Amino acid sequence: MPGEGRVSGLVGLLGLSPDEATALLLSLRVGAVATLASLLPGLAVAWLLARRRFPGHALLDGLVHLPLILPPVVTGYLLLLAFGRRGLFGAWLAEIGLVFSFRWTGAALACAVMGFPLMVRAMRLSIEAVDRKLEQAAATLGAAPPLVFLTVTLPLSLPGILAGAVLAFAKAMGEFGATITFVSNIPGETQTLPSAIYTLTQVPGGEAGALRLTLISVAVSMLALIASEGLARLMSRRIGQGR
Repeated sequence: MPGEGRVSGLVGLLGLSPDEATALLLSLRVGAVATLASLLPGLAVAWLLARRRFPGHALLDGLVHLPLILPPVVTGYLLLLAFGRRGLFGAWLAEIGLVFSFRWTGAALACAVMGFPLMVRAMRLSIEAVDRKLEQAAATLGAAPPLVFLTVTLPLSLPGILAGAVLAFAKAMGEFGATITFVSNIPGETQTLPSAIYTLTQVPGGEAGALRLTLISVAVSMLALIASEGLARLMSRRIGQGR
C-alpha cells in the first residue's frame, strides 16, 4: 500500500480524498512496475520478430498481439486460471510466497500483459527501421552479435523503445477489464484509478470524485505522451548528430 505521508500530501495538494489519493498512487506504482517488468522481455521479443525468421514466427506474433483482440475480461480470466491460487502456475508460485491473485502485484501483471503488445509493436517498428547495413558493417569489423546490438541497433532504436515503454505505461494507467477480473477491486490493495472511477460512478454523490480522478488520469497520460515525444525527438537529434 502507498505510504501515508504521500497520501496525505496528495490529499492536500490535489484536494483528493484519502481513498482517491491511494488509488492514484497505486496506479502509478502498478504502471511503473508493469512497464519496467515488461521492458527486457518486450525488447527481446521485438528484436526476435524484427530480425529473425523461424517456424512459428507468425504464431508468436499472433500471441503477442492477442491481448489487443481479446476482450480484457477474457484476458483477466485467463490470468486467473493461470496465476490464481489454484491456477496452473499460481499454486506453485504460492508455495514459494509469490501470490498474484487479489494483490497489487496481480494488477501489475495484468497491466503488463495488456500493455505488452503496444510496447513490442513500437519497439519492433523502431528496430526494423535501423539500416541493416550499419549492423553488417559493425559485424564485418569483428563485432559479435551482442556487441552489434548494444552499439548499433539499441542506440538507433531508442526513440521507439522509449515510445513503447510510455505507451505501455499509459495503457497500464487506464487498464480496467483484465485487472478487475483478475484481482477484483479492493480499496488500498488493487483499486487503481479506473476501478476507483467505476466505484464512484456507482454511489450517490460520487460524480465529483469520479470527475476529479478522470481529469487526473487524462493529465497523467498526456504528460507521459508529451514527455515521450520530447525525449524521442531529443534522442533522434543526438543520433543524427552522431552519424
